[in-house]
Amino acid sequence: MTANATKCPGCGAAVSGRFCSACGYPLEGAQCAGCGSALISGAGFCHRCGVPVGASLARSRPVPGARAPVNSVVPWVVGGLAVVAMIVLVAAQSSSSSSGTENATVPLSSAAGMARGPDLSTMSPRERADRLFNRVMSYHERGVTDSVAFFADMGIRAYQMLPSLDPDARYDMGRIAEVAGDASLARAQSDTILRESSTHLLGLTLGARAARLAKDDRTARTYDRRLIAAEPAERRKQLPEYERHAADIEEALRTARGQSQ
Repeated sequence: MTANATKCPGCGAAVSGRFCSACGYPLEGAQCAGCGSALISGAGFCHRCGVPVGASLARSRPVPGARAPVNSVVPWVVGGLAVVAMIVLVAAQSSSSSSGTENATVPLSSAAGMARGPDLSTMSPRERADRLFNRVMSYHERGVTDSVAFFADMGIRAYQMLPSLDPDARYDMGRIAEVAGDASLARAQSDTILRESSTHLLGLTLGARAARLAKDDRTARTYDRRLIAAEPAERRKQLPEYERHAADIEEALRTARGQSQ
């Protein structure tokens, strides 16, 4: 359906432009108010940053060829600098943990003096994002909630800055959002994974987690049933992301089977 269509596929109202004025349904050419990405027609959330589609109604259209306003550029610059600083901190803490001092705090000023720290210049943006994911999950498993909150924000930004996101990266970003309490962003990543592959185990696992975080037990049980049904055939695909997140998938299956009894 194009932006010039006369009826909204969501509610049937007469429409013009890129959003239905009656229900907010995004039409072809609609853009996210949060990050500017093109929205998939009918999506409830932006697949890249998780902003609800309704927020796009207040977004003004950019002037072709105009320079982006300063207030739209600064957050990304600041976010990028914060990610770099935080990566240095992660590297310093990882080096500290390898010598048996995991709980010690390493000042940023001393990070440059670490003789055996990882060479950040050789790390790709994806490797840096994955390093942050592992850090957030480590803090989450240990119940260090203040560190989860701090590193989660940086981790999400790191994934959002990637030029493209495969299902594995979307799951990582969604899991970070979930442990940080952001059910909307977690659900948006699940929806996007499942839109590409409706039986993807990580998409179903993340969807169930996001639904339970939002206290939507009915939707969570629907994901549970889909996960149990999809598991045999999906396992045979032997996707690399299934191996990487095997523990999460097994936990989701145990929960799903427990709910079905």
